[in-house]
Amino acid sequence: MNPSYLAGWIMFRFVFSTYFRWRVCNPERVPRRGPVIIASNHASFLDPPLIGAGLPRAIHFLARDTLFRWPVLAAILRSWNVVPVDRDGGGATGLRQILDRLLDNGAIVLFPEGTRTLTGYLRPARSGVGLVVIKSEAPVVPVRVFGTFEAMGRHLRFPRPNRVTVKYGKPLWFAELRARAKTCSKPEAKEIYQQVAEEIMAAIAALQPDHEKEAFP
Repeated sequence: MNPSYLAGWIMFRFVFSTYFRWRVCNPERVPRRGPVIIASNHASFLDPPLIGAGLPRAIHFLARDTLFRWPVLAAILRSWNVVPVDRDGGGATGLRQILDRLLDNGAIVLFPEGTRTLTGYLRPARSGVGLVVIKSEAPVVPVRVFGTFEAMGRHLRFPRPNRVTVKYGKPLWFAELRARAKTCSKPEAKEIYQQVAEEIMAAIAALQPDHEKEAFP
């Protein structure tokens, strides 16, 4: 962690532990070294810092490129390993930046749903995360956040002191689908991307609060 990231990490851990009374489940399932894709549901702007604050390694995040229009904010975001992408979070440039961080043994948070939920319920997965998974060799750790919609969902202007939880799942590898994608046709590759995305979303949905194994790091 660089000094700016470390300062932000400490700050967010303090906020989550005091104002939101956070719980963190199974952070040891995320490899401490090497490339890893962290795939989570998305309910709030709190999700990225919550996921990152629960881990003892630096994480890369995605954010809309429009946030980088202001030099001071852009400098802070870059120091926190935030990657600028277009509004849809895709495009060749965005994909290249994501893969570059994975090739550099980085960990990056992706949201298969593409955007924050409007209702608090899980949304269908988009194929974009499947494309990233197939193009990389990184394991995928499914993650589920709880309580962030109630704390700071789209319907709220200010965060409420609702308890939040982040639970990390067991890594997924997709070795067979990666091997198939190397030789298949483009239409079949698109089906594989969607299949991967749906399997990741199913793994996220399967994660439930496990109170006896929760910890306060």
